[in-house]
Amino acid sequence: MVTRGAVGAERAPGGFAGVYRVLSALEENGRVRRGYVVEGLGAAQFAGDGAIDRLRAVNAAAAEPGAGSGAAPTAVVLAAADPANAYGAALPWPEAGPSGHRPGRKAGSLVVLLDGELACYLERGGKSLLSWATGTEQLEAAATALTRALHEGLLPDLTVERINGESALTSELGPVFEAAGFHPAPRGLRLRR
Repeated sequence: MVTRGAVGAERAPGGFAGVYRVLSALEENGRVRRGYVVEGLGAAQFAGDGAIDRLRAVNAAAAEPGAGSGAAPTAVVLAAADPANAYGAALPWPEAGPSGHRPGRKAGSLVVLLDGELACYLERGGKSLLSWATGTEQLEAAATALTRALHEGLLPDLTVERINGESALTSELGPVFEAAGFHPAPRGLRLRR
């Protein structure tokens, strides 16, 4: 799906006006559809039929009684600047919280998405982690996803010094990361291959 915010985040030559002409031509040829597909992203949204069908399927599954109960969330670790990460481009970042640290689409920073929702933001080098996970199960899934990404060779060793502005060693969220494979170190919680 393409929106004004996504085009702006990618700094496409000609901006949204240039891309809009191409998308309008694709719409006339029946290759994409224009519509208000995702609430809150503005009226100028373009997507292929497959993307629209997948969004409808996800929406229908979420609306079913008992949806989301019992199934573990699907966790994905992405670079914060990855086009697949809609936060900071098509979607605004959530509030920073008491730490005052702000997430951003910065090189080297990571996000952990749980079922498409932002759960954690890890700044470049891993020194500071922000978490928006709303429950222990979500936080466990996010911490496990980071551990798995490191063991698969997708991430370098890292040491998280601060979680939501607090020392990682004394943070109430620290034990969840320790259970996922992080180990206490003098500077914070360390994760190694």
